[in-house]
Amino acid sequence: MKIEERSHEGNVNPEYSLEERKLHNSFKQKTWDQIVTKDSWMVFKIMAEFVDGYERMSKIGPCVTIFGSARLKPDTKYYDMAVEIAEKITKIGFGIITGGGPGIMEAGNKGAHNANGTSIGLNIELPFEQHFNPYISKMLSMNYDYFFVRKVMFVKYSQGFVVMPGGFGTLDELTEALTLIQTNKIGKFPIVLVGTEFWSGLLGWFKDTLLKEGMIAKEDLDLYRVVDSADEAVEHINAFYKKYAVNVNF
Repeated sequence: MKIEERSHEGNVNPEYSLEERKLHNSFKQKTWDQIVTKDSWMVFKIMAEFVDGYERMSKIGPCVTIFGSARLKPDTKYYDMAVEIAEKITKIGFGIITGGGPGIMEAGNKGAHNANGTSIGLNIELPFEQHFNPYISKMLSMNYDYFFVRKVMFVKYSQGFVVMPGGFGTLDELTEALTLIQTNKIGKFPIVLVGTEFWSGLLGWFKDTLLKEGMIAKEDLDLYRVVDSADEAVEHINAFYKKYAVNVNF
């Protein structure tokens, strides 16, 4: 369809699908009133999400974030392993942060809840998949409209990252953490990837393509540890903090 194809009122044809209307609207010239009433005021909504997140998260203390797929069901291998990891991390003194939804997020919050620990959920408004799980501590469920604000909260208030198998969102969160550590924007906190078989393709590409082409340095391959059990995951984080004093990111 042509981008200029519109109804007689100048708006996108209402018979188009939602995806088509979004595409057409992205090319539509905004009036000054639209810029002032929508784009400019959006800044204040973003600021409000940051301020609320900073105020609530800064009081929680050291935490480990668990990333992973929203689509993994209870009583599956990685769901159960995430519950176990969260329980054991909680018992060595950390709170658990997740995206607050189902799947691995639910498993992480469930593990913290089972161990009577701090269980934080940073939810995002999505048209599918996402909803608050029931294992988040009272008053520690937070809702975000913007992915980038939510990612800041994950990284700013975490002292370690456990990355379970997941899709595009999990990859985004993993590479965000790797980039910030690589560029010294945050401390060199432990990153644990769970599942050698699952991650082998990506990690092979890191080594055989990114490293070979000079896109990363050899030492960047040391920014993460790959494990296959809950005990290995927790031991890596525990060993790190036996060596280094816990240093919060704020």
